[in-house]
Amino acid sequence: VQLQASRGGLVQPGGSLRLSCAASGIPFSSNAMGWYRQAPGKQRELVATITSDGLTNYADSVKGRFTISRDNAKNTVYLQMNSLKPEDTAVYYCSARRPGSTWPNYWGQGTQVTVSS
Repeated sequence: VQLQASRGGLVQPGGSLRLSCAASGIPFSSNAMGWYRQAPGKQRELVATITSDGLTNYADSVKGRFTISRDNAKNTVYLQMNSLKPEDTAVYYCSARRPGSTWPNYWGQGTQVTVSS
């Protein structure tokens, strides 16, 4: 199983960035996919999830700014991040959750997103 996230980067406040995560080794279309993040000194937290049916869920802190989507034909999940704030700075992790699981079963390697002027 491999979840390969795209490279993050340095973005100015108010800017945008799109992350992608390509999955292999799992039945992608039946897995719920998600993005989590972990800032220095803090616990990993949920950012957004999308079910196999396309239902989405967002952390309150990113609602209206971030959009999660998936392309089952490409086995890829995306996170479009707009109006970025310094507090969005973190390592972002892609995740996959099998049907019936309550917590992600697989994790990507993490990608650094830094929001700073």
